[in-house]
Amino acid sequence: MLIQIKCRNGRKLVSLPNGETAPVRPWDVAPTTIQLALARGHRWLAMLESGEAKSLEEIAMREGIDNSYVSRMVNLTTLAPDIVAAILDDALPNHVTLFDLAVDPPALWDEQRERVGLPR
Repeated sequence: MLIQIKCRNGRKLVSLPNGETAPVRPWDVAPTTIQLALARGHRWLAMLESGEAKSLEEIAMREGIDNSYVSRMVNLTTLAPDIVAAILDDALPNHVTLFDLAVDPPALWDEQRERVGLPR
């Protein structure tokens, strides 16, 4: 019997000898890095839209992080709805990284899908 442990988006999956994946226990499910980044981006955009923060620089100062990081996370709020759904469902292709999504995302949703390898 051979049990394999594989990493996928920061989560460990146990593959059983018959090829099935061991069921995930509810307490083992934690948000992925990309899911957390998406949530931060939406929270920071809401702060800007509500007037709670006047600029990305102000948010960065409050959070004690780099302004460019805040900007990249806010970029995630412009992703196509099906890409957002794939992030939330943890169904993005394994090769897609946070960097791929957050740094200079195309404005057109079809181009975003092409970049991450999702069907149009």
